[in-house]
Amino acid sequence: MFAAKTMNHTDKTEFYRELCAQLSGLLADENDAIANAANTSALIFQMVPDLNWAGFYFLYSEDELVVGPFQGKPACVRIAVGSGVCGTAVAQGTSILVEDVHAFPGHIACDAASRSELVVPLFHEGRILGVLDLDSPLPGRFDSIDQFGMEKLAAIYVAACNWDD
Repeated sequence: MFAAKTMNHTDKTEFYRELCAQLSGLLADENDAIANAANTSALIFQMVPDLNWAGFYFLYSEDELVVGPFQGKPACVRIAVGSGVCGTAVAQGTSILVEDVHAFPGHIACDAASRSELVVPLFHEGRILGVLDLDSPLPGRFDSIDQFGMEKLAAIYVAACNWDD
């Protein structure tokens, strides 16, 4: 049975190193993308402070994301590629860190309490599968260390899954 270990939040680089190790252990014996997305979002939501949403949107067509496993309040189900932070991250093929979602043109407010957001695309063999999406009720919650750490976590998730089905 997996049990998350309490980690020190004062050194963010070390925190993400330890969180990556925990995620690797959690996903080590499973390759199902949905099961792994559920456990990844649960681990992130449990261990990363000041989040009100952590989860996945998967690309189900070339122009639409559909919500996957997550932790937090009910979410928007479908997001057009190019819309909101998640759709923009897919369209641009890059992570997007938003300090104040109210200042992001076209932000989609699934939870009115969200004030900052970090979205990381999921890449496999040169194509985008979807995104890892994190919301916080605190403005400016995410920084470049969080982005780098979440990009590593997203890569661990993608590597653990069987994408051939």
